[in-house]
Amino acid sequence: MNIAGYFGIDLDILLIIVAVMAVLILVLLILLIRTMLTTGKLRKSYQVFMSGKDGKDLEETLIRRLSQVDDLLASNKQNEINIKRLFDNNKNIFQKIGLVKYDAFNEMGGKLSFSVCLLNEKDDGFIINAMHSREGCYTYIKEIIDGNSIIVLSKEEEDALVAALEYKKELTLT
Repeated sequence: MNIAGYFGIDLDILLIIVAVMAVLILVLLILLIRTMLTTGKLRKSYQVFMSGKDGKDLEETLIRRLSQVDDLLASNKQNEINIKRLFDNNKNIFQKIGLVKYDAFNEMGGKLSFSVCLLNEKDDGFIINAMHSREGCYTYIKEIIDGNSIIVLSKEEEDALVAALEYKKELTLT
């Protein structure tokens, strides 16, 4: 009596089981070789990474870098505060300008008289009007609130106001 007959298993089925087991062993052997190659590459990368450094040096480097990151975060927070303060202060600075030169009395050439308008972001500011004549120079100032004057403006002053209101800043930050 053979072994297959002893266990009550047909010889054909036993050969199929052995063939399947052989294929599984071959697949597992291929996977083992692939895993060993990958592990070898990782070991080489690790050795390159750790070469020249012991664990203490690596720890000190990490601590130093983390400290630098903390310093950068604190510095960034302070920069944000400073930038906000600058933008808040910038609202009150004269940002828009309008200038009109003219000949006030048609007796002198060269357009020596002028009206200049200076406005902030809210269109508040003033107009300075300087009229030059043979007898002297006369200077007047008129307040501008929200782009308007409560005092009647001359044509030149009105032109300077319109130029200031239409003034475009070259750099716009949001």
